[in-house]
Amino acid sequence: MSNHHDTGYKELFSYPELVRQLIEGFAPPEVAAMMDFSTLTDHSGSYITPLFGEKFEDKVWSVEVKWDGTRQRVFVYLLLEFQSTVDHRLPIRMLHYVACFYDHLIKTHVTTARKGMPPIFPVVLYNGSKRWTAREDIYRMIRPEPPGFMRAYQPHLRYYLVNESAFSEEELAERDTPLSGIFEVEKASKDVDALQEAVQRLAARIRAHPEKSRLDEVITRWLKRHLKRLGAEAEKALEQVNSLVEDNAMLAENLQTWAEKERQKGEAVGLQKGEQIGLQRGRQENARETAINLLALGLLDDHQIAQTTGLSLSEVKALRSDQPH
Repeated sequence: MSNHHDTGYKELFSYPELVRQLIEGFAPPEVAAMMDFSTLTDHSGSYITPLFGEKFEDKVWSVEVKWDGTRQRVFVYLLLEFQSTVDHRLPIRMLHYVACFYDHLIKTHVTTARKGMPPIFPVVLYNGSKRWTAREDIYRMIRPEPPGFMRAYQPHLRYYLVNESAFSEEELAERDTPLSGIFEVEKASKDVDALQEAVQRLAARIRAHPEKSRLDEVITRWLKRHLKRLGAEAEKALEQVNSLVEDNAMLAENLQTWAEKERQKGEAVGLQKGEQIGLQRGRQENARETAINLLALGLLDDHQIAQTTGLSLSEVKALRSDQPH
């Protein structure tokens, strides 16, 4: 698995309930409308990609879809993209990954080249804070755009982007699912109070879900990993919590304690900075008073007074001009 993947998210999307919530809540509605989610089947594995010299272990699910009176199985290819910077090679990577997956289907006798390849719905899930700027179709990388008669011979593969940071708090609240709650926690991680509220909403959504036992287990593990990345104090907030559903009172109390500690820490830092500023101002005033006294004695020139007091030459000259003649 390449180093930009989040193993916690990989585990989350090993559960069909969360795959369904991703498609129903964040993919185009016409895509979700075709799918029979009761047929979701996990096909994830590890595939060698010669072009990039790595294994990739993204999540691959199949689901039956129905259109024009026919049923067919479609593969949902979910690429978890959690890099600090946007990888502009992603359209090339996606084309390569899909080609490798098709080759895997042939080698494992799922299909043959003569029978043809099943449809794939490629999805990229991105949780970075930077704006997504990579092309969403490999064809858009071809520059300059070829003339009309050449366009049919260029590669085409478009992926569907789910960019967590692009959704507002209101949009996530409207979806009202455990997955949208997970996205809210991700977005709130820089604000202690907002994070505390987001975790409570997430716990409430898990409790209201029909598969709360299964989801509670995996999401609690994910949340512990997530808070661990925020520091030791955040990790302690969930140290004794084994279930967001069953340990709700303990969760609320621990998060409140953590939030109070973070606020006190912030106030202490602010006070310390204030004291440093006050000390600097006091030193500045003492230096000015010393310079004024030396000017009154008339024994030193401006350069000597500046060296003695630590004031700049311009500050000493300004003080001299203010002296009564």
